[in-house]
Amino acid sequence: MLGDVRTYKGTIGTSVAKVFDMTVASTGLSEKVLKAEGVPCLSSVTHASSHAGYYPEAKPLTIKLIYSPEGKIYGAQMIGYDGVDTRIDMIAAILGMGGTIFDLEEVEHAYAPPFSSAKDPVNAAGFTAENIVRGLVKTVTWQDAATDPSAFHLDVRTRNEFSLGSIPGSVNVPVDELRENLDKIPKGRKIIVTCAAGLRGYLASRILTQNGYTDVWNLSGGYKTWSGATAPQGSNSGEDYVGSDDMVYKKGVAPAAQQSPDAIVLDACGLQCPGPIVRLKAAVDQMVEGKELVVFASDPGFARDARSWCALTGNTLVSLREEAGKITAVIRKNASQKEGVKVMNTSEGQTIIVFSDDLDKALAAFVLATGGAAAGKKVTMFFTFWGLSVIKDPKARGVKTDFMGKMFGMMLPKSSKKLGLSKINMGGMGAFMMRLRMKSKKIDALETMMKTARESGIELMACQMSMDVMGVPREALYDFVTIGGVATYLDAASKSGINLFI
Repeated sequence: MLGDVRTYKGTIGTSVAKVFDMTVASTGLSEKVLKAEGVPCLSSVTHASSHAGYYPEAKPLTIKLIYSPEGKIYGAQMIGYDGVDTRIDMIAAILGMGGTIFDLEEVEHAYAPPFSSAKDPVNAAGFTAENIVRGLVKTVTWQDAATDPSAFHLDVRTRNEFSLGSIPGSVNVPVDELRENLDKIPKGRKIIVTCAAGLRGYLASRILTQNGYTDVWNLSGGYKTWSGATAPQGSNSGEDYVGSDDMVYKKGVAPAAQQSPDAIVLDACGLQCPGPIVRLKAAVDQMVEGKELVVFASDPGFARDARSWCALTGNTLVSLREEAGKITAVIRKNASQKEGVKVMNTSEGQTIIVFSDDLDKALAAFVLATGGAAAGKKVTMFFTFWGLSVIKDPKARGVKTDFMGKMFGMMLPKSSKKLGLSKINMGGMGAFMMRLRMKSKKIDALETMMKTARESGIELMACQMSMDVMGVPREALYDFVTIGGVATYLDAASKSGINLFI
């Protein structure tokens, strides 16, 4: 026999295509085909970034993975702006060799911040699938979640995230407060848990399951998938239309008037939520009525956040464009007294009691505070007992105190820079790693958050009674901290729609 003879092993159907600025790809069989053929299968949706988030120009990337109940890979679909072709090839190679989701967890890839994360999106898709295959969590698709009126929808995102959009009928209990609010979750109903992308929903599902809840389901892909899938497409909403320049415009406004030549420009690329909204609010506060602000952001959620923020504050979202993972929003400042403009009632405030001297809890307090301020709320942070350490001035010298004050001073952190973590502190190493991680992810340090809070009009108040008990004199605190008692706090709380204890 002349020549080489080989048996054709078949084709798994790997493909990739360019759709405007996006790349879409697939390999293997789709969930629709498998169900039509009666083949049992599972699927999961994960959202990630094309490379490390702290490196510039990271773009969103979404993977849908389909596999057998035992973990054998059947297929995958992917969409994003960068790195889609390489990721679909990774999955196709393993699928072609009859691999499983467990192989995806272990697949090795070339890593450097401009090209990937230490745990690649393909690895993350494998981890998520394993949790489902092992029975650690049950998932529900956005289609099933949207058509199940009998289910109890639990949204475990933060209150500020929830205020910017949610599944109709959802009840908001942030995951960090879930254990203390289990009495609000009915045990006799199917519970569908929602978070931003799925991770916090998984954690909340585990908490509920371990507390006796049996019919718990995590929304696959989270609110990001649900909101994208159910949002009006194109100009079908009747409110928007696409201009000749591919920008989305408001109905009744001429494209030529969408952006004034003297508009203010704000670059919020690289910032994560709520950073872009905080920067947006600060810029608008400094503008005069009628002035326009052009905002650039890379956070995928900013497009919807910008719409919701304008609706809450009464400002006008003139135009919104997404191109190659970069969002451009043009916002016009309106006068609060202008007839017909919906303006948030700023007397509805937000109060936060900061009782802890843990770095992670202090960070959470300031994130919630700045988010509330960005939404137009009057925010008061009330620091009491151990929380006083957060607002101690590290530059304070020669402060006189009594014996008990000196004893507490020796045992407690001297300032925010000395705070430890509530978990895995490891003698201060954990706090150091946390700050390093935040810096790499371009998340503001606690001290910067404190400065932002002041600039946002947030009142930082120290409890006078706690200061007396702890032996903390006024001179030991930052100059910008006000002093108040219980009555002062209760007055602020009585005007608040949200009152938090951290």
